[in-house]
Amino acid sequence: MQLVFATNNPNKIKEVQELIPKHIKLLSLEDIGCFEEIPETQNSIKGNAIQKAEFIKIHYGYDCFADDTGLEVDALNGEPGIYSARYAGEQRNAEDNMNALLYALKDSADRKAHFKTVIALEINNQHHVFTGICEGEITTNKQGENGFGYDPIFKPNGYQKTFAEMDLKLKNTIGHRGKAVSQLIEFLNS
Repeated sequence: MQLVFATNNPNKIKEVQELIPKHIKLLSLEDIGCFEEIPETQNSIKGNAIQKAEFIKIHYGYDCFADDTGLEVDALNGEPGIYSARYAGEQRNAEDNMNALLYALKDSADRKAHFKTVIALEINNQHHVFTGICEGEITTNKQGENGFGYDPIFKPNGYQKTFAEMDLKLKNTIGHRGKAVSQLIEFLNS
C-alpha cells in the first residue's frame, strides 16, 4: 500500500515515518510532483486537514492523508490555533512565533494549553478523520534542542521536560500527532 502524506514539512514526515508500518510506503508531496501551495482556508484545524487531503485526491488522484495541527492556549481564547504556523507573521518562523506567544503570555498566570492534530484520510473514495490532543502548559522560556515549532515552550502534563527536551520516541508516544497517527494506523490495519 502507498499513501501520500500531504505535507512539505520534513519534520512531520520524519515523525510520521517512525510510526507508519513498513508495509505502507509513505510518499511526500515532492514524490508526486506537487510543488504548489495547498490551500488552508478553513476556519478550523479539522477543516484545513480535510481541505488539504481532498485537494491531493482531486488534483493528483492519490489516496492520501493530511494533517493540520494547532496550539491552543486557554488564556488567549484558543490562539494561535489555525494560525499557529504564522502567529508572528507570514514568514512562518518558529523563533518569532515562540517569542510572540511568550510575550502574549508574559503577564498571565494561566499557561494551560494543548496541541491538537487532526488527520484527514482520503482512501477508497471515502474520508475518515482522526484527532489527537496533548494537554500541557506553556513554559516561561525555551528549553531543549529537539523537535520543531513550539516544542521548546510546550511541557506536556505529567512531564518535567518540554517536547524539545524529549527524544522522538517519547514525543511520538505521548504527543498529539502520535495519538492521531496511532488511530490512523489502527484504521489502516483493520
